[in-house]
Amino acid sequence: MPSPGIANATGIHHVRLTVTDIQRSKAFYQLLLGEETAFDFSDRADEPGVREDPAQLYGGTGWTVGDQLLGLRPVADAGDTFRSTRVGLDHVSLQVSSEDDLHAAAARLDEAGVQHGSVDHLEATGMVILSIQDPDDINLELVYMPAE
Repeated sequence: MPSPGIANATGIHHVRLTVTDIQRSKAFYQLLLGEETAFDFSDRADEPGVREDPAQLYGGTGWTVGDQLLGLRPVADAGDTFRSTRVGLDHVSLQVSSEDDLHAAAARLDEAGVQHGSVDHLEATGMVILSIQDPDDINLELVYMPAE
C-alpha cells in the first residue's frame, strides 16, 4: 500500500487560468458555464496595484464548478497566447452528466458562433469529449465518462 503523500490532498480546490483580456475571457466563460461568478474583481483590473493584490484576487474573477473553483487572472501580456507544449497547463476538463449534454453544448456553441471540435469517443479511456479553445487559446474539454 502506498504511503500518504506529503500534502495528504483530498481533491483539487481550484484552477486559475492566466488571461490577456479579463472582460473578453469573462464573457466567454460566462457563456460556457452559464453561471454567475462566485467572485469578481474584474471591474478593478485596470486600477493601480490591483493586478498585484491577492486580496482583490489580482483583478480576476471565478466560478464555482461542482465543488471546485475555476478562476481567471488577467496578468498575461497583450498578444500572448497559450501553448499546451510549454511547462504548466495542458488543458482543463469540465465534467458533464451525459453524452447528450455534450451534443447540446455543441449546438449552443454553434448558436453563439464559438468554434469547437466534434463530440469524440476516446476508446483508450472510455471518455467522450468536446474540445473548445478559449479566447487565449487555452484548450478546454467537456467530458462525459460513461459508467462501466
